Amino acid sequence: MTRFAYFCGHEQFQPERLVEHARLAEAAGFDMVVISEHFHPWVDDHAASGFAYATIAAMALATDRIELTTGVTTPLFRFHPGVVAQAAATLDRLSGGRFNLGVGTGENLNEGPLGYPFPRYAERAARMSEALEIMRRLLDGEKLTYEGTWYRTDRAKLYSPPVGPVPIWMAAGGPKSATLAARKAQGIITSVKEPEATIERVVEPAEAAAAEADRPPPTLVATRWSVFARDEDEAWEALLPWRGLRAPGRLEAVDPEELRRRADAMPRDEILSRYSLVATPDDYVAVYRPLITEIGADVVTIQTTSTDQEATIELLGAEVLPRLREIAEEVKPRPRRSAR
Repeated sequence: MTRFAYFCGHEQFQPERLVEHARLAEAAGFDMVVISEHFHPWVDDHAASGFAYATIAAMALATDRIELTTGVTTPLFRFHPGVVAQAAATLDRLSGGRFNLGVGTGENLNEGPLGYPFPRYAERAARMSEALEIMRRLLDGEKLTYEGTWYRTDRAKLYSPPVGPVPIWMAAGGPKSATLAARKAQGIITSVKEPEATIERVVEPAEAAAAEADRPPPTLVATRWSVFARDEDEAWEALLPWRGLRAPGRLEAVDPEELRRRADAMPRDEILSRYSLVATPDDYVAVYRPLITEIGADVVTIQTTSTDQEATIELLGAEVLPRLREIAEEVKPRPRRSAR
């Protein structure tokens, strides 16, 4: 059965407000919150940048049922993968077994400001391959001595282990990451613009790689950006914290001020065109329906912004989630390739 997640963005809201959003999302009927983990935000003028692990701990104590997922953290530079595993285990304990670890290869916005390198994708993927192995083995209870190309451990062990299995879900936007995730993680987090492209570039390569490795198809977590507003002026106001996300060179940038300047040099209509603009519950349903009916996501994440986020969460719970759940109950799931 499809589950539904609400996205909490540290780049937009201060951590104490995100804790309240998690509480509201639980009350609205969401199954999960997905929480971004950043050191720097996307712009410098309408921004926040709280420490996600602390925020998630507070969310764990402020909620009772909803699952908590990093969306996503990078276990390659700022954090040794063993430290990320330790954080995941602690958050799993604090939440009573409600934590999922979402990881990705990252952006220089979070590594460069602290003096860390941000190499090309090939090295980041090689690091991630080792990191996935280290985190999985530690979370599974092993005392781990590991000698890799990028990371080492010497009899490392989690002495505050998770209360149960913690799934690791890896972000993927193309076939290389999708294949790595299918072979070494338990799930994939992917941002959907065009469903057909996501199926071709992420879903099908992942399922093929899982079958080849004699593993089950990975859990598929599909996210999609939307902006809830009455008109383009209101949409732009809601999008101010996120406009740098669509600026050129976002993966390599270090300074949010630079991204903000690049974004503001672009035509406003061009940035707005890269988001799904919604004005009614019907619009929301139309935007997120394909993630259920075409992609067959196990988790659908509503990644949305507005000028009144709290009211938007309540609207989603009252008028959007029930309809999406009905669609999920009625639709025949897209066939997924099984392990041999």
